Parts: sequence; structure tokens; C-alpha cells
Amino acid sequence: MLTVQNLTIAYGNIKAVDDISFAVREGEIVTLIGANGAGKSSTLRALSGLTPYNGQICYQGRDLRSTPAHKIVALGMAQVPEGRGIFGNLTVFENLKLATWQRQDKKEIAGDYERVFALFPQLQKRRKQPGGTLSGGEQQMLAVGRALMSKAKTMLLDEPSMGLAPLLVRDIFRIIAEINRAGTTILLVEQNAHMALSIASRAYVLETGRIILSGTGPELLGDPRVKEAYLGC
Repeated sequence: MLTVQNLTIAYGNIKAVDDISFAVREGEIVTLIGANGAGKSSTLRALSGLTPYNGQICYQGRDLRSTPAHKIVALGMAQVPEGRGIFGNLTVFENLKLATWQRQDKKEIAGDYERVFALFPQLQKRRKQPGGTLSGGEQQMLAVGRALMSKAKTMLLDEPSMGLAPLLVRDIFRIIAEINRAGTTILLVEQNAHMALSIASRAYVLETGRIILSGTGPELLGDPRVKEAYLGC
């Protein structure tokens, strides 16, 4: 579904990402874990067409170099950004509707609204409420729902648990797994390593811009190096 080869991202003389390669197969949940500054979010921004890079990114066999961000979304890859990035002055419904502007399958849009509201009943109750008045958890639900409304085949999730209470974190990860079971491929960047690895098909550990470990979710959950550095045990 997605292949990344020799990806390097630099900000001036500082390499945020240093020659990494990885792949995401259709139907997987693949997670990137690592400390702050490891290069996780920079990687997602490059995949979304928001950050210049060296190397190669291919999505469904298509080289994405020089492909603008809105066309990457149209190809079926949408990002749920860190900090959610919703439009606070627009209603919940208007935020969702914005994601449909490039879609050609207009007859299916109504059914997709219902799918989002079935996943997130709180959003249906607040569909006429400005996005900026929602709680942090509800804003995260809206950001995920917006990506679903773009008809994404692949969803890039950047720190979906950030700032949420533990109960809400469990809910968000349960819904991510549910979205994946329904057919959406997931690339997940997350500091909550335990939750991320518990739902991951495969995972990569980034440290100062380089991949230092990879394996299945269960393998890395049991790896002593991961336990010591990221799981607090």
C-alpha cells in the first residue's frame, strides 16, 4: 500500500529523519513509536506532502514526489494531524462536510455521515455545535471522522491520544481498531507505546531520526529494550 525508501528530512543542518525505509501493507495497522524529536511527525508530514524530503515515497505504486497535499488526499491517504486541526468556528457537520469537496461519489456521502455518527454518537448530538466548543476527546473524534469523510483508504494518525484522559484513550484506540477492521489501512504515530503496540500488526521504533528496531506489535511489546525505554518496566 505504502513504501518509504531512504527517507531523509532536514531542517537546515539538522536531520529530523535520517535515511529510513519501511512499508505498510493493505489492511495493516503499522505504528511508529519513539520519544519526542525522534522524527515521527516529520515522517507523516512528508507522506502527506507537507514537508520537503529526499528519498522515495510510493502510494499504491505511485511515486508521490511533487504531488501536492490535496491530491494525495484524493488518492486515498488522509492525515489526522497532531493537535486535531479542526475549524473551531465551523459546526461539527461543516467540518465533516469540508472533507468531501473532492469526492466524486456524491450519492455515497450521506451514508458516510451516518457511519461517522455511528462510530461517534457524541458528534451526532453536537452536529450543529461549533467545533471549537467541543472537548478535547470530541475534537479528536471529529478529526478522525473528517478523515473518514474524505473516503481515505489509508489513514495517518499523529498522536491521537495526546491530552486525553485514560478512559478516552482506550475509546480512541478501540475505534481505531474498529476502523481498521472495516478496511482502512492505518499508519499510527504515538507516544503511548503500550496502546499503540497492543493494536499494531507491525511496528518500528525511531530514535533520533533512525529506525533502530522493528517487528510485530507483540514482539516489540515483549522486547526488553522497548520495555525499558518506552513502557516503564
